[in-house]
Amino acid sequence: MALKTVNIRIDEELKKQAEILFSDFGMNMTTAFTIFAKAVVRERKIPFEITASEPFYNESNMTHLKKSINQLKRGKGTMHNIVEVEDEQSMEED
Repeated sequence: MALKTVNIRIDEELKKQAEILFSDFGMNMTTAFTIFAKAVVRERKIPFEITASEPFYNESNMTHLKKSINQLKRGKGTMHNIVEVEDEQSMEED
């Protein structure tokens, strides 16, 4: 089995905390992420529930968004193009 390197960016403090916990489990970061990736592939889903605590995803806003989408589907409303803007940090990294 050929091995590949995967680089990810993670908050420094979160990385330290995760490494300590994984060490308590008797594994390193690579082993932990490999277990995660295998579970995702095997189950064909994220193996735990992901919930949104952001206000954007609250029930009231989601109802409003669904209503707006239905209006657009019926030809009532205006569509706008989305313009992507790079933040300063990602521009500095290039």
